[in-house]
Amino acid sequence: MSMIKVPTQVTLVEVGPRDGLQNEKTPIATSIKIDLCKQLIEAGIHRLEAAAFVSPKWVPQMADGADVLAGLKALPELQQRKVSYSALVPNLKGMEAAIEAGMQEAVVFTAASEAFTQKNINCTIAESIERFKPVAELARAHNIHLRGSISCALGCPYQGDVAVQSAAEVALRLQDIGVQEFDVADTIGVGTALQVGQVFEAVAYRVGLQNVAGHFHDTYGQALANILAALQLGVSTFHSSIAGLGGCPYAKGATGNVATEDVVYMLHGMGIETGLDLNRLVQTGAWISGSIGKPYISRAGRAVWSKLNSEVQA
Repeated sequence: MSMIKVPTQVTLVEVGPRDGLQNEKTPIATSIKIDLCKQLIEAGIHRLEAAAFVSPKWVPQMADGADVLAGLKALPELQQRKVSYSALVPNLKGMEAAIEAGMQEAVVFTAASEAFTQKNINCTIAESIERFKPVAELARAHNIHLRGSISCALGCPYQGDVAVQSAAEVALRLQDIGVQEFDVADTIGVGTALQVGQVFEAVAYRVGLQNVAGHFHDTYGQALANILAALQLGVSTFHSSIAGLGGCPYAKGATGNVATEDVVYMLHGMGIETGLDLNRLVQTGAWISGSIGKPYISRAGRAVWSKLNSEVQA
């Protein structure tokens, strides 16, 4: 297998504090969220999706986003660290709240599937992008990096297969309104490596490889293989979630986001730099899992955690 195109350095966007926690039914204390973010930053994370400025009626777990960011900015030990905090914003109101909270990156979201946008945000793809125009204008005015998340790029829970070119066409339309980075997401984790290559190549052709990021779920155990397929195209930015936090609401009982620890273990094994401390990530993954009453599901994380504990006992 040729590794010619594999990047020597990869950036991981940590989405655990937002995508990983947002669907948790039991309220999680703001102090725990702040501590989670702090530990991730101390492990080397410098792009952190920390909040979602959405209606607390629909996502109550994210209601304290401004408080989380304020708490992080008040910690003296983080002052010298260069961290870009991002937040999900569904509309202009959310964008205004994100700006007030001091976010450096904003994330708007649509999908490659018409069926999904209708079910998820009750509009067409075109209508969703139209809603983002004032958000993009505000981002430009405040020099905020704007990402566009393209859900269901490799499969949809409602329509099934999604055409290879669909995500590319959506990315181009997002670029037209001012989106700068394109998160190509396998929301339900059904994609496989060959398909990833086809879809990511199509998106990169439209908006530039350097502007494309991969967001993979591990529902069918394909996330690492899919990341490798994207790496071989030259993709160098990926999303991951500490401890694999975040389930897949469209596949009952299934895992969701790929675990940061698993991705880092693979990348380091390939000689790819991440700037992250795997042991510290594992300690954080075990801690947050226990703090919210969940089993620690990262496979690499469990193995490293067991080794760390055995060394301590010895």
